[in-house]
Amino acid sequence: MKRSLMSALLLAFVLLPLSALGQPPARSTKASATQKQFQALIDRYYAAWNTGDPEKAAPLYAKDPDLVFYDITPLKYTGWAAYEKGVRAVLGSFASANFTPHDDLRVTRHGTIAWTTVTWHLSGKKKTGEAVEMDGRHTVIWELRGGHWLIVHEHFSAPLS
Repeated sequence: MKRSLMSALLLAFVLLPLSALGQPPARSTKASATQKQFQALIDRYYAAWNTGDPEKAAPLYAKDPDLVFYDITPLKYTGWAAYEKGVRAVLGSFASANFTPHDDLRVTRHGTIAWTTVTWHLSGKKKTGEAVEMDGRHTVIWELRGGHWLIVHEHFSAPLS
Protein backbone atom coordinates (compact mmCIF):
# COMPACT_ATOMS: atom_id res chain seq x y z
CA MET A 1 0.00 0.00 0.00
CA LYS A 2 2.77 2.41 0.95
CA ARG A 3 4.61 1.50 -2.22
CA SER A 4 1.60 2.21 -4.49
CA LEU A 5 0.90 5.50 -2.66
CA MET A 6 4.52 6.49 -3.10
CA SER A 7 4.37 5.55 -6.81
CA ALA A 8 1.20 7.59 -7.30
CA LEU A 9 2.74 10.65 -5.62
CA LEU A 10 5.90 10.33 -7.68
CA LEU A 11 3.87 10.01 -10.85
CA ALA A 12 1.83 13.11 -9.91
CA PHE A 13 5.01 15.14 -9.28
CA VAL A 14 6.33 14.14 -12.71
CA LEU A 15 3.13 14.51 -14.74
CA LEU A 16 1.71 17.66 -13.17
CA PRO A 17 4.53 19.96 -14.32
CA LEU A 18 4.53 18.33 -17.75
CA SER A 19 0.81 18.96 -18.20
CA ALA A 20 1.38 22.70 -17.68
CA LEU A 21 4.05 22.97 -20.40
CA GLY A 22 1.63 23.40 -23.28
CA GLN A 23 -0.51 26.04 -21.58
CA PRO A 24 0.50 29.70 -21.38
CA PRO A 25 0.39 31.16 -17.90
CA ALA A 26 -2.64 33.29 -17.12
CA ARG A 27 -0.41 36.31 -16.50
CA SER A 28 0.92 36.37 -20.07
CA THR A 29 -2.64 36.52 -21.39
CA LYS A 30 -3.38 39.43 -19.06
CA ALA A 31 -0.08 41.09 -20.00
CA SER A 32 -0.91 40.67 -23.68
CA ALA A 33 -4.34 42.28 -23.21
CA THR A 34 -2.74 45.14 -21.27
CA GLN A 35 -0.09 45.57 -23.99
CA LYS A 36 -2.79 45.76 -26.67
CA GLN A 37 -4.86 48.20 -24.63
CA PHE A 38 -1.94 50.57 -24.15
CA GLN A 39 -0.73 50.14 -27.73
CA ALA A 40 -4.14 51.46 -28.78
CA LEU A 41 -3.78 54.38 -26.35
CA ILE A 42 -0.29 55.21 -27.64
CA ASP A 43 -1.54 55.04 -31.25
CA ARG A 44 -4.41 57.37 -30.30
CA TYR A 45 -1.97 59.69 -28.50
CA TYR A 46 0.36 60.08 -31.50
CA ALA A 47 -2.52 60.43 -33.96
CA ALA A 48 -4.00 63.19 -31.79
CA TRP A 49 -0.77 65.15 -31.42
CA ASN A 50 0.04 64.74 -35.13
CA THR A 51 -3.01 66.90 -35.89
CA GLY A 52 -1.14 69.81 -34.27
CA ASP A 53 -4.23 70.56 -32.18
CA PRO A 54 -3.83 69.99 -28.42
CA GLU A 55 -7.64 69.76 -28.10
CA LYS A 56 -7.46 66.42 -29.94
CA ALA A 57 -5.07 65.09 -27.28
CA ALA A 58 -6.90 66.70 -24.32
CA PRO A 59 -9.22 63.73 -23.61
CA LEU A 60 -6.15 61.59 -22.84
CA TYR A 61 -5.03 63.87 -20.00
CA ALA A 62 -6.16 64.34 -16.40
CA LYS A 63 -6.85 68.02 -15.77
CA ASP A 64 -5.61 68.37 -12.17
CA PRO A 65 -3.94 71.79 -11.94
CA ASP A 66 -0.84 70.50 -10.13
CA LEU A 67 0.13 67.68 -12.51
CA VAL A 68 3.61 67.98 -14.05
CA PHE A 69 4.39 67.39 -17.72
CA TYR A 70 7.95 67.52 -19.07
CA ASP A 71 8.41 68.34 -22.73
CA ILE A 72 11.30 69.02 -25.08
CA THR A 73 10.82 72.75 -24.64
CA PRO A 74 10.37 74.37 -22.25
CA LEU A 75 11.50 72.23 -19.39
CA LYS A 76 8.25 71.84 -17.47
CA TYR A 77 4.54 72.55 -17.53
CA THR A 78 2.31 72.44 -14.45
CA GLY A 79 -1.28 71.50 -15.22
CA TRP A 80 -3.05 70.78 -18.48
CA ALA A 81 -3.91 74.46 -19.14
CA ALA A 82 -0.23 75.46 -19.16
CA TYR A 83 0.73 72.39 -21.19
CA GLU A 84 -1.96 73.00 -23.81
CA LYS A 85 -0.99 76.66 -24.19
CA GLY A 86 2.76 75.98 -24.35
CA VAL A 87 2.60 73.05 -26.73
CA ARG A 88 0.22 74.96 -29.00
CA ALA A 89 2.91 77.67 -29.31
CA VAL A 90 5.70 75.17 -29.98
CA LEU A 91 3.69 73.23 -32.57
CA GLY A 92 2.64 76.54 -34.12
CA SER A 93 6.25 77.08 -35.20
CA PHE A 94 6.00 74.02 -37.46
CA ALA A 95 4.58 73.93 -40.97
CA SER A 96 4.40 70.16 -40.55
CA ALA A 97 5.33 67.69 -37.84
CA ASN A 98 4.84 63.96 -37.73
CA PHE A 99 5.73 61.98 -34.61
CA THR A 100 6.03 58.24 -35.18
CA PRO A 101 6.36 55.86 -32.24
CA HIS A 102 8.82 53.02 -32.67
CA ASP A 103 7.82 49.41 -31.99
CA ASP A 104 9.46 49.25 -28.55
CA LEU A 105 6.46 50.04 -26.33
CA ARG A 106 6.85 48.70 -22.79
CA VAL A 107 3.92 48.64 -20.38
CA THR A 108 3.99 48.08 -16.63
CA ARG A 109 0.73 48.03 -14.72
CA HIS A 110 -0.01 47.84 -11.02
CA GLY A 111 -3.73 48.10 -10.34
CA THR A 112 -5.04 51.53 -11.36
CA ILE A 113 -1.57 52.89 -12.20
CA ALA A 114 0.45 52.05 -15.31
CA TRP A 115 3.46 53.47 -17.04
CA THR A 116 4.53 53.20 -20.63
CA THR A 117 7.81 53.87 -22.37
CA VAL A 118 8.40 54.16 -26.09
CA THR A 119 10.88 55.85 -28.39
CA TRP A 120 9.76 58.01 -31.32
CA HIS A 121 10.92 59.82 -34.45
CA LEU A 122 9.93 63.32 -35.49
CA SER A 123 10.00 64.29 -39.13
CA GLY A 124 8.96 67.87 -39.67
CA LYS A 125 9.49 71.23 -41.23
CA LYS A 126 9.48 74.54 -39.40
CA LYS A 127 7.70 77.56 -40.84
CA THR A 128 11.16 79.02 -41.46
CA GLY A 129 11.80 76.18 -43.93
CA GLU A 130 14.20 74.31 -41.64
CA ALA A 131 13.82 70.53 -41.80
CA VAL A 132 13.67 68.75 -38.45
CA GLU A 133 14.55 65.09 -37.93
CA MET A 134 14.79 63.97 -34.34
CA ASP A 135 14.55 60.84 -32.22
CA GLY A 136 13.38 60.86 -28.65
CA ARG A 137 11.84 59.02 -25.75
CA HIS A 138 8.45 59.16 -24.12
CA THR A 139 7.45 58.01 -20.66
CA VAL A 140 3.86 58.32 -19.46
CA ILE A 141 2.25 57.57 -16.12
CA TRP A 142 -1.41 56.64 -16.54
CA GLU A 143 -4.13 56.44 -13.92
CA LEU A 144 -7.40 54.59 -14.34
CA ARG A 145 -10.13 57.11 -13.51
CA GLY A 146 -13.82 56.56 -14.15
CA GLY A 147 -13.06 53.60 -16.40
CA HIS A 148 -10.61 55.59 -18.59
CA TRP A 149 -6.83 55.64 -18.57
CA LEU A 150 -5.65 59.25 -18.23
CA ILE A 151 -2.17 60.72 -18.38
CA VAL A 152 -1.20 62.11 -14.97
CA HIS A 153 2.51 62.63 -15.74
CA GLU A 154 4.48 62.72 -18.94
CA HIS A 155 8.14 62.97 -19.86
CA PHE A 156 8.74 63.70 -23.54
CA SER A 157 12.42 64.27 -24.34
CA ALA A 158 15.23 63.96 -26.83
CA PRO A 159 18.86 63.11 -26.11
CA LEU A 160 21.46 65.81 -26.58
CA SER A 161 22.92 65.66 -30.05
